[in-house]
Amino acid sequence: MHKNKWLAALLVVAMLAIGGVPQALAVSTTTMQVALDLDKQEAIVNGTQTPLDAAPKLIGDLVYIPLKAVATLFDVKVEWNNAIKQVEMSLPRVKVQFDIDNKLVSINSVETAFDTIAAMDGDRLMVKLNWFADFIGAKQEINPINQQIKLVYVKQPDDLYNEGTDSNAPVAKFTFGKSSYRLGEPVKYVDLSYDPDAEGIAKYEWKGKKEAFFTPGKYPISLKVTDSKGHVSKEYTRYITIDNISYLDEFSYNMYNKEVGTRISLKKDGKVDWSLVWAKFQNLPIIPTKVTEDRSRTLIVSDSPETFTEKGILYRERINGKARLYADHVNGTTENIQFVIMAKNTTNKTVTVKTTNKGEVYPSIYANLIGHEASVDFMLNDPVDKGPLVIPPGQSYVYSMMPDFYPGQGVNLFYDVESDGEVEYSFVAMSKVATPSEASLALLKELDFNGHVRGTFPVASKTWNLDLSSFKTTSRITIGDGEVDPFDKGYDRQRKQVVLNEGNYGMMYKIHAEKPRKMVVLLFSKGGPFKGPFKINGEFVMAPPSGVIQAFEEVQVLARTTGDEASLDIEFTPPAGSAFPIDIVFYPLEELK
Repeated sequence: MHKNKWLAALLVVAMLAIGGVPQALAVSTTTMQVALDLDKQEAIVNGTQTPLDAAPKLIGDLVYIPLKAVATLFDVKVEWNNAIKQVEMSLPRVKVQFDIDNKLVSINSVETAFDTIAAMDGDRLMVKLNWFADFIGAKQEINPINQQIKLVYVKQPDDLYNEGTDSNAPVAKFTFGKSSYRLGEPVKYVDLSYDPDAEGIAKYEWKGKKEAFFTPGKYPISLKVTDSKGHVSKEYTRYITIDNISYLDEFSYNMYNKEVGTRISLKKDGKVDWSLVWAKFQNLPIIPTKVTEDRSRTLIVSDSPETFTEKGILYRERINGKARLYADHVNGTTENIQFVIMAKNTTNKTVTVKTTNKGEVYPSIYANLIGHEASVDFMLNDPVDKGPLVIPPGQSYVYSMMPDFYPGQGVNLFYDVESDGEVEYSFVAMSKVATPSEASLALLKELDFNGHVRGTFPVASKTWNLDLSSFKTTSRITIGDGEVDPFDKGYDRQRKQVVLNEGNYGMMYKIHAEKPRKMVVLLFSKGGPFKGPFKINGEFVMAPPSGVIQAFEEVQVLARTTGDEASLDIEFTPPAGSAFPIDIVFYPLEELK
């Protein structure tokens, strides 16, 4: 009788040894042969010596095995449930709970005495071989010469069929592009999942999956899939090997692999990693720039007072020909305000004002949003729905009237206009009237300057030509610092003094490079929160796609070049509500082996 118990113990240990850790759903199974001896932590599995992490142990006259070791080998989940202070083992259709303190075992909620199944060996939970063997089956052969036990075990194939339904569960499966990867080398995952009912895979749930690994070792990667009817697969696990061979560090990996629009954090443990910022983005060499100014259009900027606390004329200027009207204001009063741009014909003949481009945004309390959206609208260059404005001699007409500003709301506006005579443009905050007129303006005073940009500037657009064909070191251009990118000089008609367009708001930048080398182009904010659009080779890139970019905390990928492009063209206008300066960083990429 005791010998039978011993043989049963060996049977169970053998099955544990050959089982290993099931990695996935088995479509079919095959016969396994295992030879082993009592009290040895090894087995001969199909002729190959295999170590075991546990062996059977006699407690009294019965053989017990360690539950955790058994469960691990069979891929059976065993864990400590802290909520109920019990060890739980989950098997198909069976949950076993071991209440060590109260010496009870519950099998599918049916309680039995602890010592009929289990025992404690120090802090290790052991279970009887006979009890555990109830969950498995095997044939055994005894070699009468060496008393060695030969076990023949066939595990039952997994059943995909969902009880109570007319369909099967999907199968999760994947592999890697190759057997091992270097540190920082992109991992290729090959999806091999399928659904036997051809209902299609609707959802993938990964554990441990990473684009690349930066520490050597072996890592488990798991996958579960769900079909279109909600049936969930069993979890499938494979181990990936990461060799201790350098390919790319984490920062370089991001430079080579992150997609356009990706934000890359420069923080560590929740704080700015200043060593990284200093090493990668401070004191970068400046790409020489050939600047060409377009003086065919005059820029009129009305941004002071930016927040007005009373009604009045914010700014006014006279222009004959092409102009860009740019306004950025916030209602700082306690009442609803009507914002209008009036156009007065100062000549003795009829004047026509045409609008060739515009950027508008509905009033909002979010400064970054209105600057971003108005810039997007202007850079779209969509057909303009404003017809020509024909103004009789000496008359004032409304050129643009916005929806009412509620207290705290602001607006940002761009208008490119052309006139065939002199026109006085007035930016006005006033009470709502049916038809604003020159008489309405006569009742208002010119509001005082309060430190923001206001004035008339001779340049509305500039082109920067760069040589990006062969530079070797990470380099930059800077926008809006007043030094690398000098602020445009103009004149404030109301104050009658020379002024600077600090930030160059309303300016359109066109950055051009012939035959750029292979590189990644990054946005790095240095002045404060930033939110604005770029056009890269004619396509919009939002920086960022949502929220704002905080200074020194992150960079965003704006573009990538392969080295085969004919040119790189970047269009940009400084968005209202964002802080400057910003750097556009050019990070050269070499061919990797």
